[in-house]
Amino acid sequence: VQLQASGGGLVQAGGSLRLSCAASGRTFNTYTMSWFRQAPGKEREFVAAVSRSANTYHSESVKGRFTISRDNAKNMVGLRMNSLKPEDTAVYYCAAMRPGGIMWFSQRVSSYDFWGQGTLVTVSS
Repeated sequence: VQLQASGGGLVQAGGSLRLSCAASGRTFNTYTMSWFRQAPGKEREFVAAVSRSANTYHSESVKGRFTISRDNAKNMVGLRMNSLKPEDTAVYYCAAMRPGGIMWFSQRVSSYDFWGQGTLVTVSS
């Protein structure tokens, strides 16, 4: 699976952005898809996950502001980000995890098998 993230940019605090992740491969609909982010000088952190059947999980830091979604017919995953804060500034990565684990998603970077190249989101105060 190859992943291509897009949609990042510069936005003022309180604004919105929508990230997209385009995936190649016929097995896309079997993978759990997630978004992670990495701020300068910090470790990569989990943001949100969506299962192949569209169950979702969002980290506490973004719950109520961000929404992950997927379109299996188009091999796409989205991340709608509202009420952005300066602390949301980071490079955002989409990632794919093969099925077969105990949980349908993981917050660990090492659990994911494929990664996109990242897209930069900058939120100004």
